[in-house]
Amino acid sequence: MFIVLLRFSGDKGRAARLMDGHKAWIKSGLDDGVFLLVGTLQPNLGGAIVAQNASLSELQRRVNDDPFVAEKIVTAEILEVAPSNADDRLKFLLG
Repeated sequence: MFIVLLRFSGDKGRAARLMDGHKAWIKSGLDDGVFLLVGTLQPNLGGAIVAQNASLSELQRRVNDDPFVAEKIVTAEILEVAPSNADDRLKFLLG
């Protein structure tokens, strides 16, 4: 399981013109079953994604395909998490 942090770089003003591509990239990750949760880092610092069902190298390729990453609007950090315990509602993550 992975947590992906997408933090705005110095030029987040360009994000608006790439937002449609970024949203399509998110939808693809959700549709493919790789992204489980997507949200905004507050206050307006970037985004965060919980991902699984992909290897680290597959996820790195997917993250690099994000228009925000490709155009350096955000910097991406991928954290690998080895879950060992979970609330009953999230036991499926222990797989």
